[in-house]
Amino acid sequence: MTLRSLLLLAVSASLLLAACGSGGATGMEGFDSTTITIDGRELGVAVADTPALRSQGLMGVTDLGGLDGMLFVFEGSTDAGFWMKDTLIALDIVFFDAGGGFVDRFTMEPCTEDPCPVYRPAGSYRYAVEAPAGDLGFVGEQSVLELTGG
Repeated sequence: MTLRSLLLLAVSASLLLAACGSGGATGMEGFDSTTITIDGRELGVAVADTPALRSQGLMGVTDLGGLDGMLFVFEGSTDAGFWMKDTLIALDIVFFDAGGGFVDRFTMEPCTEDPCPVYRPAGSYRYAVEAPAGDLGFVGEQSVLELTGG
């Protein structure tokens, strides 16, 4: 094999490995990540803190790449609902107010037909945390969200 062929093979293999990823989250490019704490449990989460990122959320995601979920951050309190259009995995969602107090929670199933159900919390909230269904089962009405960073 010539040196040129070996170089071409090495470059091709590198590009293929880069395209396949290295265990990172599929469909979560462009999101920063941080650490939050709920009831003393640390969770690594992607951060959706702009209208575009909140709109994208976990749509199309099948692999969280080692993260526990996603934190949705709003500029102020809101009562906007969430839906599961184009979301491929069932999710738990928990809503918290500006002080980190529990507002509401749901388990949401992927939407397969239009119109998709809208999950609207019982009160206004500033933060929402989504994780694969069952992973937030420990969260209840006395739960507190802390933005710990990291």
